[in-house]
Amino acid sequence: MDLTAIRRLLTAVRQEGRLALTEPEALAVLDLAGIRVTRAGVAGTVTEAVALARELGFPVVMKIVSPDILHKSEAGGVRVGVTSEREVRAAYRALVARARAVRPTAAIRGILVQAQVAAGVEAIVGSTTDPQFGPVVMFGAGGLLVELLGDVTFRVAPLTRDDAADMLAEIRATKLLDGFRGQPPVDRAALVDAIVRLGTLAYELRDEIREVEVNPLILAREGVTAVDALLTLHPVAVA
Repeated sequence: MDLTAIRRLLTAVRQEGRLALTEPEALAVLDLAGIRVTRAGVAGTVTEAVALARELGFPVVMKIVSPDILHKSEAGGVRVGVTSEREVRAAYRALVARARAVRPTAAIRGILVQAQVAAGVEAIVGSTTDPQFGPVVMFGAGGLLVELLGDVTFRVAPLTRDDAADMLAEIRATKLLDGFRGQPPVDRAALVDAIVRLGTLAYELRDEIREVEVNPLILAREGVTAVDALLTLHPVAVA
């Protein structure tokens, strides 16, 4: 875990007067923390987006990048399953137009082009700051199930591997991890590692990081991959 590089990134965000990271920045923090993220790049033009998509391989996911639009799906700022260069060009223009319609004053920093991760079990992992206990780590069923079921469990950071393993058994959707209706079991060791690393990140940078949310974290037979992330900072660095 490269805490020095992470602190440098967070300092740059604060110097811009921001308390919320853009998605590319949040994914960069996770990557520096040792949590695998999907391959991606930010395109500032249509031509750059096409080149990125070609390099990553189709299909790709495209998302608006703006410090003023953090909840991209609600603003129509996401396109999934983009399968050709022609679709990349159309999606780029549509995403920018939509962002400008929703938030005319939003600062648009480009379009995030991501390799589309194969389907798997969707989980949510994150951390928040409890007034009494400090950084607390969350794990649960991800995707839309978060809002529908609220199937999550918590631990105070930092966590041991045993703590994280116990969390996997505490959610109602735990059977999904072992394979359900013919699906392969997920990589529990990689999932435990990701939860522990997130807990370490939240604890070591508890004076800076207020909240982290990774949803979804795609769980596969081999490895886990973060494909979407939010990260916010304390208004003032706390002791």
